[in-house]
Amino acid sequence: MLKRWIFALATLCAIAAASPAAAEWKRAESERFIVYSQGGERELVTYVQKLETFDYIVRLRLGLSTDAPPRKFPVYLLRNRRDLLQVLPGAGENIQGVYIPRNDDIFALSMTGGDHTLLHEYFHHLSIATGGLAAYPGWLVEGLAEYYATADVLQSRVTLGGYEDNTAYWLSQSSWLPLETLLTERPSVINTSAVAPTYYPVAWLLTHYFMNDESRRPLLQAYVRDVSAGGDPVEAMQRATGMDLAALKTELRGYMRDRITLTRYSFQRAPAEITVTTLPPSADDLLLIGQRLSDGVADEDKAPTLAAIRTAAARYPDDAFALLQLGRAEMDLGDKAIGEATLQRVLEIEPANVGALQRLAAERIDHARDETDYQASLATIREARAYLARAYQADPTHFYTLQMLAETRQWSQSYPNDNDLLTWDQAFNLAPQLPNIRFGYANALMQAGKNDEAIILMKPIANAPHNDGQAEAAQQMIDRALAGQAPLSQEALDAAADEPSEPVDEPAPQ
Repeated sequence: MLKRWIFALATLCAIAAASPAAAEWKRAESERFIVYSQGGERELVTYVQKLETFDYIVRLRLGLSTDAPPRKFPVYLLRNRRDLLQVLPGAGENIQGVYIPRNDDIFALSMTGGDHTLLHEYFHHLSIATGGLAAYPGWLVEGLAEYYATADVLQSRVTLGGYEDNTAYWLSQSSWLPLETLLTERPSVINTSAVAPTYYPVAWLLTHYFMNDESRRPLLQAYVRDVSAGGDPVEAMQRATGMDLAALKTELRGYMRDRITLTRYSFQRAPAEITVTTLPPSADDLLLIGQRLSDGVADEDKAPTLAAIRTAAARYPDDAFALLQLGRAEMDLGDKAIGEATLQRVLEIEPANVGALQRLAAERIDHARDETDYQASLATIREARAYLARAYQADPTHFYTLQMLAETRQWSQSYPNDNDLLTWDQAFNLAPQLPNIRFGYANALMQAGKNDEAIILMKPIANAPHNDGQAEAAQQMIDRALAGQAPLSQEALDAAADEPSEPVDEPAPQ
């Protein structure tokens, strides 16, 4: 099963991005999604409608607001493994999709047939954005993601409660992860265990047991309240169900054999408005490998990746999109002077190109951090803020611009003032999924003496089932806030936010 909240480590693929793609890239935009595909327009529109309906039913079931989100979620539909390797070189054979939250973008990849992974990860994306599941234990968050990921979605009907064949196999043919371990340990702690592949299936089954029966849903709510108040997870489950874990396991096995049911919801809902555009030819060569830059490139792969982008971009010497990818690649992997000149050329063609303005600002901020002379660093920060002001004017809703604007204020002795906290809050509302924004905002809140608000920001990270380094740093921030101590250093928070998670193949039946 794909390891959640993934920052995939890139390795080299064959330079597939250097050869033109066989079909044009299309971009479909709805109220909540931006979906890229090389398939037919009718199929693309149908897919976006499915995502809109899925979002609606999850919000409806969890009692969340159905208002449009402040940021639309990008999804890249991939035709085959070759497409996947353009973004994630070295991805495991069984990976069907991945969720990638990075500094400058938050997006998902989904191969043909990978809907389960995409819906699972979108559930996480949505639940973190709303904050409604912040107090839920890790097994339940994953169980709910699995429960909703099996949804059978039509325009006016959604069926919940189904299961994957892989899930059925592990539950029926393998020894289960002990319920005590499920309730008390993170998945990363048990990854090497022989029963680790049953973590998600057992979490799904226990969640299904509660969610698909209206009389048992209050028991689950009681369990969550108990654990949130500090109750022992095992004892809380026993109090909620009236059974010890051995009896509960027996109950679950009987439920699996005889009582798995489906729940159908029918509703009248107008189709989502969807606009489809065709991207320029440069996207055929550079769209996916450009997303590789957003995810990060391993040291040993930098030179070949740079060569691939240089070769592809050379075909489009006056194309702003191609030049943007080339400029980013040179800045990150090659010659910074060439990268600077290339990005300046982008701004000559498109003065309001947000990607170029952000990358130039980020370079100034990095330089200022390395500068030993304070006055020189301030001058560099002023350059960064000038680029960011232009980026904000072009798009005031981009979280990365707001995040960097807040970070540049750290050079001021008046930081953090009320306006700084407002800037962090705007960035957070746009991208609550990003740990670096949560950490940066919580750090500023604690410096301003707003410890209770900082604790609220840190709880979802501290409770997350993956990324142990981030969870540990978040818990340290909570402990420091409760004790009235200073927050962790910015360096420590940056290191935790950048903690990588490798893609893990979904365990196949043996």
